[in-house]
Amino acid sequence: MLKICVCVSGGGTNLQAIIDAIDNGTITNAEIVRVISNNKGVYALERAQKHNIDALVVSPKDYETRELFNEALLAAIDEVEPDLIVLAGFLVVIPEKMIQKYRNRIINIHPSLIPSFCGTGYYGLKVHEAALERGVKVTGATVHFVDEGTDTGPIILQKAVEVLPGDTPKVLQQRVMEEAEWKILPQAINLISNGELK
Repeated sequence: MLKICVCVSGGGTNLQAIIDAIDNGTITNAEIVRVISNNKGVYALERAQKHNIDALVVSPKDYETRELFNEALLAAIDEVEPDLIVLAGFLVVIPEKMIQKYRNRIINIHPSLIPSFCGTGYYGLKVHEAALERGVKVTGATVHFVDEGTDTGPIILQKAVEVLPGDTPKVLQQRVMEEAEWKILPQAINLISNGELK
């Protein structure tokens, strides 16, 4: 059984997609052992509690230095000994020590077709604003392994989503989530949990 730790910062829609996929059998041989949020009071924590998943907050606001926060985050992860760490809208720079310790066992979902609209500063609505500004006809989402760079690790899965006339960043964000993110993130986890991806 693949033990998953999911890291979140907000509403937790991708977390919900993973929970649903485990419940309906889209993901097999896996369980979420802990949800960690860097923000207090976010809806993702409620989603975890509703499904009896251990959830906790490790906020940089509670630590005097970034170093202390990084240590606390790593300790909270190490405690549950996960086989896989899923960054599901986790807006925190991952400490190098954590990347080294969990090499090729951390995956991230990014709301564009990498290498477009990714890297430092590209997150949330900013990605979709940039895509619309550039006038692309196709965008999408990417699941990738996490390395020391920002959105630079090996790509696992990508799915394209059409950009429609009249799209606003919010409308496009929703379509990318529904048509791409919520599909390929569970698919990637299932590949890993069933040993089909090394």
